[in-house]
Amino acid sequence: MTVVRFAYLLPSLLPVPPPFSATPMMKICMLSYSFYESDTRLLQYTSALVERGDQVDVVALRPKNATRFEVLDGVNVFRIQSRTVNERGRFGYLLRILSFLVLSTFVLGRKHFSRRYDVIHVHSVPDFLVFAAILPKLFGARIILDIHDILPEFYASKFGAKSTSIVFELMVLVEKLSIAFADHVIVANHLWQDRLLSRSVTRGKCTTVLNYAAPRIFCRSLKSHKNGKFLITYPGSLNPHQGVDIAMRAFARVAQEMPNAEFHIYGEGPCKPSLLRLKEELGLASKILIHDFLPTSEMAQIMASSDLAVVPKRASSVFGNEAMSTKTTEFMLLGVPLVMSRTQVDTFYYNESMVKFFESENEAELADCMLLLWRDPRLRAQLVANASRYVEQNDWREKKHDYLRLVDALGNAVATAENA
Repeated sequence: MTVVRFAYLLPSLLPVPPPFSATPMMKICMLSYSFYESDTRLLQYTSALVERGDQVDVVALRPKNATRFEVLDGVNVFRIQSRTVNERGRFGYLLRILSFLVLSTFVLGRKHFSRRYDVIHVHSVPDFLVFAAILPKLFGARIILDIHDILPEFYASKFGAKSTSIVFELMVLVEKLSIAFADHVIVANHLWQDRLLSRSVTRGKCTTVLNYAAPRIFCRSLKSHKNGKFLITYPGSLNPHQGVDIAMRAFARVAQEMPNAEFHIYGEGPCKPSLLRLKEELGLASKILIHDFLPTSEMAQIMASSDLAVVPKRASSVFGNEAMSTKTTEFMLLGVPLVMSRTQVDTFYYNESMVKFFESENEAELADCMLLLWRDPRLRAQLVANASRYVEQNDWREKKHDYLRLVDALGNAVATAENA
């Protein structure tokens, strides 16, 4: 079974014809309801395209104190809407997304007539954001829908909806319509590819591209001296399925036995206020520190300075059980050992030789793992060595060519249609 699972990673990821001869310069627009500076998946796509000479625009959200337009490493970044990641109610969450959909529809339509995009690459969540590309599609652009997180399960996890609810079924319908509108679909892991194949997409239209770490950003050279502290780090969204509260309680169990240890949390999300209260309740305000999330380049430096990373997702959440975290492979590239909950997706791709697993939502077992890894530098080194071999064999620098072939195939289809 293990051989079968890891065999997924060996062949070419893209079921597309052999690459066409690419045009001298593709014009591509990325659309995402996210902060571009902190979205590793977007950063990798855009850097691969810019490196070979393509023109790349990004339409995304605007973080605090950021300008509306900026050129970052050759990418034109248009930030069309601000967002504070604090949604607790369904209506507020939907209202912000619908506002972004309307704005991005106008922006993409206007920019397409001046730039004539070959490919519009739309990133989900939400799936229906793909319809913002309706005018470019009508005028010949090809559309990629990149499903980072499958929307029905994401919604159920975020707002506690049941898979039998009318809203969940409606979101499955939206998923099907969104996929039908796109020319090709990219999915973030093989579990979700199987789920989508069972309900929404055909095999020839669907490709799996994992959340690979960016080696040009996450590298061992970032390691720095920590003044004798043992730093445990969690970077990511602060949603219930992430289980950050579990990690905080686990750390509180053994904090006194680890006098030089600190637990640093970096992120934004609806759970942040409750996590701040929990920190005070645990009486560890000086040892558990909760920070705002930072741009990827700054976050990489902080992650590299960690002694241990924790990924405490709740397996009881369907979404948490199946969502693959980019942070895992980023820590592996940085040479930081990981302790993580035993979820379906993580046991699919990783094994006990690479990471230290604990039973999901078991605070006592997680606490024991933290203490064990604090005490045992040899075990930490073994995990790092094995994880490093894994990421060397499953590296974005190799897999990006599959993505570029897909873009070329779609872009050349545009050129063929225009010349017909």
